[in-house]
Amino acid sequence: MNPDESGFLPHIPIGDAVADWLGWLKSSQDAFFDGAKAVMAYPIDQLSDGLIAIPPLLAILLFALLAFALRSWQFSLVTVIGFLLVLSLEQWEAMMQLMAQVIVATVVAVIIAIPVGILAGSSKLVSTLVRPVLDFMQTMPAFVYLIPAVLFFSLGYAPGLFATVIFALPPGVRMTELGIRQVDRETVEAGEAFGAGRLQILTGIQLPLAVPTIMAGVNQIIMLSLSMAVIAGMVGAEGLGKQVTDAVSTQNLSQGIEAGLSVVILAVYLDRLTAALGNRKDYPSSLISLIGGALRRRAAARGTAAPATEAATAA
Repeated sequence: MNPDESGFLPHIPIGDAVADWLGWLKSSQDAFFDGAKAVMAYPIDQLSDGLIAIPPLLAILLFALLAFALRSWQFSLVTVIGFLLVLSLEQWEAMMQLMAQVIVATVVAVIIAIPVGILAGSSKLVSTLVRPVLDFMQTMPAFVYLIPAVLFFSLGYAPGLFATVIFALPPGVRMTELGIRQVDRETVEAGEAFGAGRLQILTGIQLPLAVPTIMAGVNQIIMLSLSMAVIAGMVGAEGLGKQVTDAVSTQNLSQGIEAGLSVVILAVYLDRLTAALGNRKDYPSSLISLIGGALRRRAAARGTAAPATEAATAA
């Protein structure tokens, strides 16, 4: 080992060791990564093809109706104007491809993040073990994730999805853990007093009350997925990310501005939509139904016990 610039500390070849290990993993599990690439790219291909197959004006109407149902007529109007602008810029197909990437990456990240966050919120040991991993995932530069992604999955949607999920996952875990820990202890004790089990308390009290915080984490996942999906255009992922990358490489300012503006419009739409989901107030009904169900079960148990007691007394 060669000494470093200070003259007395040896160089520790951590990068070489990791590169060698990743190279060995790729060569020894090549068939697995080829299969994983096909599995990862399939839902994005199918979803993007489905979104593109919908006539643009009909799709804009559907997006506007969703915006109206979840937020307001003003947001619905802004949605129509914004998406019509994207259509006029001839970036509609690329935006649908980017939307498909973001949706699939968000679904995968949420499926992983929420269970891990629940475990971390319920166990200090899990929280202690998970926290340094999340710190590493959040502080590592985003471009670094593309290196093993390309090594394992070559070019296309798969390396973009791989890198995006890793980059976007930590906020979902952290916010889910925070939401579980912030639930009032007295509310949990009330559920326990009514005879609710641990799973019932989790699904009927803790998760419903943590929904706003969890949705804030989902919102962050979507925003980070958008930013990383654009970077993933560098590794061959189709969509607005590739449009931006091509514009940079060819110094095409007009294409870069149009693609970038389309990304902003999509980001605003998804951000406001998920924020509206997080602000819904449906969760108290779950708490009421849980406590009401516990009361009914207790009353039924007492009703069953009363005839048995009367029969024993008569005997």
